[in-house]
Amino acid sequence: MKIARSLPQVTVLFLLSFLLTIAINPVKAQVNPPIAIVQSQTSSFQQIQQAHTLYNNGRFQEALPLLQQAAATFEKQGDRINQGMALSNLAAALAQLQQWEQAEQTVNASLSLLQGQSKTAEQQRILAQTQDIKGQLQLEQGNVQDALEIWIQSTKIYQAIDAKEALIQSQVNQSLALQSLGLYPRACKTLLESLKLESQTCELSATALPTLKNYPVSVVTVRAMNSLGHVLRVLGQLDQSQKILSIALPASEQLGIPQEQAAIYLNLGNTARAFANQPALTTAQRTEFEQSASIAYKQSAQLATRSDTRMQAQLNQLSLLVDEKNWSETEKMWRSLQPQVSQFPPNQAGIYAQVNLAQSLMKIAERSSQDNLFREVEQILNRANQQAKLLSNTRTQAYILSTQGKLYELQKQQSQAEFFTNQALSLAPAFKSPDIAYQLLWQLGRIKKAKGDTEGAISQYTQAVNILASLRSDLVNINPEVQFSFRESVEPVYRELVGLLLQEKSPSQAKLKLARQTIESLQLAELDNFFRDACADAKQKSIEEVDPTAAIIYPIILSDRLEVILSIPGKPLQHYSTQKSQAELEKTFRQVRNSIRQTSSTTERFPLAQQVYDWLIRPLEKDLTASNIKTLVFILDGYLRNIPMAILHDGQQYLIEKYSIALTPGLQLVEPRPLTQIKLKVLTGALTEARQGFVALPGVEREIEEISATIPTITLLNQQFLSTELQARIKAVSYPIVHLATHGQFSSNATETFILTWDERVNVKEFNHLLRSRSEDKKSPIELLIFSACQTAAGDDRAALGLAGAAIRSGARSTMGTLWSVNDESTALFMSEFYRQLAKSNISKAEAIRNAQITLLQNKQFQHPFFWSPFVLVGNWQ
Repeated sequence: MKIARSLPQVTVLFLLSFLLTIAINPVKAQVNPPIAIVQSQTSSFQQIQQAHTLYNNGRFQEALPLLQQAAATFEKQGDRINQGMALSNLAAALAQLQQWEQAEQTVNASLSLLQGQSKTAEQQRILAQTQDIKGQLQLEQGNVQDALEIWIQSTKIYQAIDAKEALIQSQVNQSLALQSLGLYPRACKTLLESLKLESQTCELSATALPTLKNYPVSVVTVRAMNSLGHVLRVLGQLDQSQKILSIALPASEQLGIPQEQAAIYLNLGNTARAFANQPALTTAQRTEFEQSASIAYKQSAQLATRSDTRMQAQLNQLSLLVDEKNWSETEKMWRSLQPQVSQFPPNQAGIYAQVNLAQSLMKIAERSSQDNLFREVEQILNRANQQAKLLSNTRTQAYILSTQGKLYELQKQQSQAEFFTNQALSLAPAFKSPDIAYQLLWQLGRIKKAKGDTEGAISQYTQAVNILASLRSDLVNINPEVQFSFRESVEPVYRELVGLLLQEKSPSQAKLKLARQTIESLQLAELDNFFRDACADAKQKSIEEVDPTAAIIYPIILSDRLEVILSIPGKPLQHYSTQKSQAELEKTFRQVRNSIRQTSSTTERFPLAQQVYDWLIRPLEKDLTASNIKTLVFILDGYLRNIPMAILHDGQQYLIEKYSIALTPGLQLVEPRPLTQIKLKVLTGALTEARQGFVALPGVEREIEEISATIPTITLLNQQFLSTELQARIKAVSYPIVHLATHGQFSSNATETFILTWDERVNVKEFNHLLRSRSEDKKSPIELLIFSACQTAAGDDRAALGLAGAAIRSGARSTMGTLWSVNDESTALFMSEFYRQLAKSNISKAEAIRNAQITLLQNKQFQHPFFWSPFVLVGNWQ
């Protein structure tokens, strides 16, 4: 995507375009076209025009002498303003030839002429646009903060002279720098301001998109929308990204500039591809998104008039084919691209394109073990490295060296792999480039493991995990200069470290503690990735601080085994493992979940429930009994989150018949405070009528009546259950319990996790505003938030992550939800008994749920686990 300014021309001159790439979907900054000369000199004007023509035809070397002569003529005439303008254009041409040092000297000379001379609006415009070139040179060479500060200065000038179009472009340039720094939320806000869509967050309101449709069409506004679409995608707001790009596309068609359409199609392809990577999709849905991405990439390549945009579209098409494992088409695509490799420009756009290509080819070579392809990748990376050295951009060099290290790692040439990886780390140390450093340390860890140096590998992995923990809020905003995926580039670091720590039969307590800490950190990282921000305020806590009668069980799914760590207050950590592949484990877990359907029989359920019981509970039964444990707290991993632990069976009893059960993403997120210390009252929000396409919930009315009969309750029913009214009630009075009896869904995608009120769907990210409002008045947080009619998204393996996310985002100490759609009648009975139990003065939330579940279990009508097991407690169980 290129982003350029289109300014009114007083005299037809130009400022030469200068491109850079920030991401796989290249976000390019382009200096605006013409800068006006203050006084027109005919011969110099003709030289500038000739240089303009040559430049547009890519004949940069031939344009240089004309610009040099024009600058010299202006100097003789004492025309400092137009001399400065000519030097600015010369600097841009030198940059296109990668003569960075000369370009820097020339633009500095231009600024020294212009500063202090610029009095009129036109002179101020020339100064600001020259600063823009300076900023782009800084960005290209990796001096991002300097570029940002320069563009902030330009913005102030454009505001002062009321140059509206230039102001938009300057804000777009600022957003590019912010993206390069990984500050995507700030980049988003800057772009919203440029489009007059001021917002405290990057969540576009319902009225924002119609406003954009009526926005005056210009090149800069279209490019601003395109850039915003890119940023929204990185922030995980795929629906909004697609919508804003769908507005930008017809606007670009209206302009009649094919290159702008090509840039938007490239972005649309990337957004469709991001949709395809969501876990909660059927195969058909994933295929549909991938086809949409492929079509968009082809459209982009056909329409592009700039070679860099066409090249990027083709490379993304190749990468998509690799991910789809469409090897025959991949081979054809690569052969069509092969002749272009030597023509990649030696700027950041070209360098990152070569890295992108190398990564795709490495995946092809890894599958086919083609030595000649490995050699071609080596040549591509060597060429890119030489070009990066000329740029003096150490960050770019580090990425290339890292990829070279990966190349040798794939070929099992570990010494070479270690050499290049260490070289990269010297250019991108943790204090300077943590987002690169953690990946390099991870790579070093893998290399040392392959060399048999387990302790060395653990050291490198531990450093990588520590960096990830320190990044937290920045992790999801890492500059996506190369392909980045949480499940590919973050999650494995944690899991592989745990695998190393626990590979001995009897690991030390130090290693067990580090493994436990690593798993808790992964849980936090998953939540951060779910929300695309650091949503949880983590504080280290020991189980003794929380509950001396509870045991914490950490099941950890690794590629070749299931590891379990047990934490009992006052005792050493224990560990045991089951040697089963991840595929075998997940097959069993899916069968267990499927066996809880309403039509299943005990002969189907019990063997499966006993199998998982044997893996998770059987080895620790004696220790639990000896320690008088009353509550089991699970920090569940992967697909295990979709299974209610209550249904595990020892051959005689369900687990819920022996223990109270709770879930938590980690002890560091638990705020210990027993509910028994609080005077109970409930605020309920409920829908009984069909609404917004969702069916009626007739059993909810009885549910609310049962609650009101037990504990003092204020009810917002149907038309009263508005999001604004719920927020107002919560802000006015402290309710320890908020009970929402309405439709809702938990999903691994935050945008698909919501509850239904009478007037709208309240997204999980909005819980922060809706339910935390009273924290501004320093009122007590919600002790227990209940979702009684919500469910996990069908077909989403990680949907239960949405329940944990809702628990964290709401600010409630504890959250109770259901793992599937529940029966109206059994739920009313469950809730009646649950609140009756809560009303007792000496019972915990976990125990109240257990007793209510046992009540259903003992009822012949509802003894099937389908009715009583979906209710799970997340967070503080006391």
